[in-house]
Amino acid sequence: MSTFKHIGKDFIPHDVIAKVTGAAKYAEDFRADGMVFCRLLTSPMPHARVKNVDAAEALKMEGVLGMLRAADIPAGPPGFAPSLTDEPMYVGEPILAVAALSEQAAEDAIEKIRIDYEPLPFTHDPLESLFPGGKDARGDGFNIGTLAGLPPGKMKWTAADFARVKQGEQLPMGKPAEEWNFGDVEAEFRKCKVVYDEPFVTASLAHHSMEPRSAMAYWQNGKCFVHASLQSQSFALPPLAQMLGVKPEEVVLIAEYCGGGFGSKGSAYPCMVIPAYMSKKIGKPVMMRISRAEEFYLGSARNAFQGNIKVGFDAQGKLLAADVYVVQDSGAHISFWDYRAFGDALALVYQPNAMRWRGLPVFTNAPTRTAQRGPGQNQLACIMEPLVDRAARELKLDRVAIRQKNNPVNGSAGSPGPDGKRGTVPSAYLRDALDKGRAKFNWDERKKRSGQKNGPRVTGVGVGQAFHPSGFAGFDGLLCLKPDGKLHIHTGIGNLGTFSHSGTSRIAAELLKIDWENCVIERGDSRKNLPWNIGQFGSNTSYTMTRTNYVAAQDMVAKLKEIAAQDLGGKPDDYDIDGKSVYSKANKSKALSYGDAAKRAIALGGRFDGHELPADINPMTQASASALAGQGLIGVAKDNLPWMGQPSAFAACFIEIELDTETGMHRIVDLLSVADCGTVIHPMGLATQIKGGAVQGIGMATLERLVFDPQNGLPANVGLHQQKPPSYLDLPTEMHTDAVDKPDPSNPLGMKGIGEPLMGASASALLCAISDAMGGHVFNRTPVLPDMIVDHFAGRPQPRKPLSINTQ
Repeated sequence: MSTFKHIGKDFIPHDVIAKVTGAAKYAEDFRADGMVFCRLLTSPMPHARVKNVDAAEALKMEGVLGMLRAADIPAGPPGFAPSLTDEPMYVGEPILAVAALSEQAAEDAIEKIRIDYEPLPFTHDPLESLFPGGKDARGDGFNIGTLAGLPPGKMKWTAADFARVKQGEQLPMGKPAEEWNFGDVEAEFRKCKVVYDEPFVTASLAHHSMEPRSAMAYWQNGKCFVHASLQSQSFALPPLAQMLGVKPEEVVLIAEYCGGGFGSKGSAYPCMVIPAYMSKKIGKPVMMRISRAEEFYLGSARNAFQGNIKVGFDAQGKLLAADVYVVQDSGAHISFWDYRAFGDALALVYQPNAMRWRGLPVFTNAPTRTAQRGPGQNQLACIMEPLVDRAARELKLDRVAIRQKNNPVNGSAGSPGPDGKRGTVPSAYLRDALDKGRAKFNWDERKKRSGQKNGPRVTGVGVGQAFHPSGFAGFDGLLCLKPDGKLHIHTGIGNLGTFSHSGTSRIAAELLKIDWENCVIERGDSRKNLPWNIGQFGSNTSYTMTRTNYVAAQDMVAKLKEIAAQDLGGKPDDYDIDGKSVYSKANKSKALSYGDAAKRAIALGGRFDGHELPADINPMTQASASALAGQGLIGVAKDNLPWMGQPSAFAACFIEIELDTETGMHRIVDLLSVADCGTVIHPMGLATQIKGGAVQGIGMATLERLVFDPQNGLPANVGLHQQKPPSYLDLPTEMHTDAVDKPDPSNPLGMKGIGEPLMGASASALLCAISDAMGGHVFNRTPVLPDMIVDHFAGRPQPRKPLSINTQ
């Protein structure tokens, strides 16, 4: 039985009513006096150079106010995506913007603009770019590079590297950009009972954020006001200011609601500054509404992989060795480091005795790629989990048992860091998650239905698992207890839809024992004096932000006791709190109400009311706390709690399907997902997260992918219809959820994140269920589509080579 007042209890987050009634205001809902609109002219070519722009006729049209070109916006670092460009590197990349009194007027003007393009070489295959003399995606000479640790550069493999393998069927494996290893890989392979050496491909898929990345901006009193669609708040402000060429304190960022991001809106992104620069140029507020079609290109996508994986198991199912090479299709610009995470995840989740990882990220003429829910870790789950099943089948082992034999435990080591040392995890309860799932899903009985036929339909059952790092440290917490007794919890995280802004704030309420009705969440607008907090991405929020609210609440509780001791006598340790007052342990009638304590804090001043602040808090938090000075009792602190290793989230998923061997279509009969997320904060919110992750995983495994015509470079499937995410018709009637609910020892109340691995667990479980229904056949590719299944049962060769990418 939980002894917590708030933690582990359901509640109604403060923004729910606004969302369900339509009162919530997203970026494109805002208006300002004199506001005008801008629209984008985007590239029709995969790679070109703009030689000339004739906008004379357009700019003379009624209602047209101005045009913005690439030269009007300062360029970012080499390799990074620009806001506007004269060298578009993918279809849909913005070239210019036109402002007018209405969107229609802006569109009409764009129709009149004439552009002279010089077509340039393009590629949608990283291996083509790596071939000596092969086409590159960019005109600046760079063909590799990633977000951190590997600046843009040039790399080509040798012709001999390609000559050693069958083209399109085996990965050449030339010189990598990065690599690491531990143990004696070859010696461990020699001990193995079964070894699999397989090429693989994981497709790119669009983020499909329901809310396009519209933005509205204007300049007023020396500040730039930006209304944006962001999944983060405080974390996004410094990079946004840098992109605008101003100081962070000169930007007002309003991002109270966000209609989905999945990693693509974790921080400021290039197109969101276009309205601000247009506003500065024409002197009016500017709204830029991004269409659904534009969002497909500008909303970014998951990194795709071409790779090779070699794994070996002993007779008992222990993974002894792994050797992985990952070539990342990074799109046209600097993207996330999914290729690294692929290796990191394998090292931790499967605990091989020895492992080698090699990889490199290659630019192609595709929309910008960025982190998408479980970037790299979820691609690994989709490739590795069916191979684990293959080993279990060949070794005649239970599929759950073989996973548990290789699962990490508390203190297990992962991949080597820059210093060569393998970091450890404070907690890993993946075995517990599999145990819970096994019992609740009735695995031992269900697996007996594996392969059962009903006409053309075959039953398949599958289990999948996935992981993602789940927390950071070193950010700030900020609270203000007002004279009316209300606790104002200032949070700089965003509103991604998971209610983390409220869930993590309940830790402050828990420590202060205050009723939730007496708490006010301050968020979504930088004018609300928000602290320096991590962005809402990477499954980190629950862990990171519970720690910041914990230390701020600790600071406030200590100050409450100090004030009571000063006013009522004795020592601070003589006092306790009950959620409404601070009182003497020896005599409860000797007390100060929270409201009176706040008044005394104002009278005392100094560190009690925010006039004196800790030296180690971030300048953003310093400014916010200073702005609150004199309004009440301030609780503010940096999270300096001990760091015990990388917090890690795990998830397991169990699925039963019926596979139609004649059509290649499948029906999900049942699905259960189990989360290892530490102490559960908000059960209802967690259940919704688990289900949402499972739905996305279904799309990743069997539906969504980017396709390009290799002859003209044009996208072949765009938008929600052609790159279809799962709908209710693709889901089981009911989805089941559970959680291990064991605390992580490195968080003072046991929390850690969970969002990312839920997608990888369901995706891999579905792939394993399809493989099970097919007698153990493994495609080593995502997504698995009906035509692939039909061809297999018909005995026909697959229409694409094992390493074909972006053509499926």
